[in-house]
Amino acid sequence: MSSALETARAVLRDTFGYEDFRPGQVDVVSAVLGGRDTLAVLPTGGGKSLCYQVPALVRPGLTVVISPLISLMKDQVDRLVARGVPATFLNSSIAPREVSDRIARTMRGDLKLLYVAPERFESADLQRCLARSRLTLLAVDEAHCISEWGHDFRPSFRRIAGVARNLGGPQMIALTATATPVVRSDILDQLGMRRARVIVSGFDRINLHYSVRPCRDGTDKFPALLAVIRSSQRPAIVYAATRSSVERTARQLTRSGVSALPYHAGLDDELRLEVQERFMSGDADTIVATNAFGMGIDKPDVRLVIHYAMPGTLEAYYQEAGRAGRDGKPAHCVLLHAQDDRLTHEWFIRAMYPEREAVERTYEVIRASHIDGQIVKQPVGRDAVAAIRLLQQQDVLVERGSDSTRLRVRVLATPRRIERELAGADRVVERRFLRVLGEVGGAAIYDGFTVDLRDLPSGLRGAIARDLLARLRGAQFVDFTRLDAGLYLTDPDSTLDSFAIDWNAMENRRRADLAKLDKMQQYAGTRICRRAFVLRYFGERSARDHCAACDNCVRS
Repeated sequence: MSSALETARAVLRDTFGYEDFRPGQVDVVSAVLGGRDTLAVLPTGGGKSLCYQVPALVRPGLTVVISPLISLMKDQVDRLVARGVPATFLNSSIAPREVSDRIARTMRGDLKLLYVAPERFESADLQRCLARSRLTLLAVDEAHCISEWGHDFRPSFRRIAGVARNLGGPQMIALTATATPVVRSDILDQLGMRRARVIVSGFDRINLHYSVRPCRDGTDKFPALLAVIRSSQRPAIVYAATRSSVERTARQLTRSGVSALPYHAGLDDELRLEVQERFMSGDADTIVATNAFGMGIDKPDVRLVIHYAMPGTLEAYYQEAGRAGRDGKPAHCVLLHAQDDRLTHEWFIRAMYPEREAVERTYEVIRASHIDGQIVKQPVGRDAVAAIRLLQQQDVLVERGSDSTRLRVRVLATPRRIERELAGADRVVERRFLRVLGEVGGAAIYDGFTVDLRDLPSGLRGAIARDLLARLRGAQFVDFTRLDAGLYLTDPDSTLDSFAIDWNAMENRRRADLAKLDKMQQYAGTRICRRAFVLRYFGERSARDHCAACDNCVRS
């Protein structure tokens, strides 16, 4: 083991530029190199990714990393490739042809790390690929997502263990920054890690100062935010709950003399990358963002993290606040709290777990208004929308047409533009495809015509046709809609009782989410040491009663 660990230290130094592992990291890396299944609970900023990246480079074979966030995958892969590590990712942002190329590289053994979303991990094509590859380690990042008692439960994570068994049961490492003892136990159970090494590194970030600023209501928050930013060191991250709140708050700060950039998933990729790079480089010192910002992004000198709205769980709060002070120097974590913050979270919880009566009522309305199974009139209203979402999750309703081969197509570009912009030998296939569409559409080519992709000539069908259509629409040469798309009843003749909906499990999850919200609210209002409150929530019963580094302890 000492030889393998020394090799790991050399990889850490030569590839990643660190002299040695942190205390929690060295225990995790040792366990993985020793062949043990491992559950690692390390604090935000604790360097979780190195715990599987370094062993992946020390050991032969392929490491597959299951990650829930597309932006996190791309960021990590870009940084690995920049360091000369053969790594790539597969997700929905990649064209089918590129997916095929990356799968081929995996089977050839050209890669050391492959990042995938949990949904992609289930795909038959990828499973066939991995069965023919030398898969030696499976890393499950953000592993709390596997637990229905966690703060970001995703059902697709529950199916990881079954796929892993089909692949011969490779060694596993599960990683998270936020897991209570109950969630840790559930992660081990759901992944089938029977004799795993469980390593929990200290949650206590002693350089962070926690405080709460009470506000009467939402209108009271911006003055409080401005006061905190003006009186504090930067760089600063301000977390807001919605895209519109991000945009509005960034504008208000800028008008008040604090130059702030907005960051959220609604921005186009180029602008989002520009905002991120400006913040990382120090060109901008204040960013207003939704909660995805900062996942896997290593900016060590953030001096201030402000929550403009209360998160729904202590896990989410701890993870986001923990993006401050990763360099070990003092940093501040401030929560702006109004009593009505809770109402927003209660609304989302009700939408996620609608009442059984509302679901049954919505289902009967749908059954009464369908034609050949297709819903021709969807019920409206908050309860109905929540009910329809649940019915889709339970496969009572299915969305069809996203893979339909029948399309309504309209050519947007003139022949002159096509000739000018698609010239050259590398655009032959696109010109040929447009020529075939012109033959099918005839006089209706610019008004719109129906085409079945299965009827196209050989070499222009299937994935090739879908890839061409996506690229040509992106460049505004064509536009199209899929026919027969919409919501359908899977069995129009059946009553809702015929489907195996576990109403008791839904009710238990609803209560668990409300209990987490209660804890978050209690943290906002507690008069005891905030650090001790958080540490005890995560199972550290030995936490001291007085920290001298939160607002309650400083006042007392």
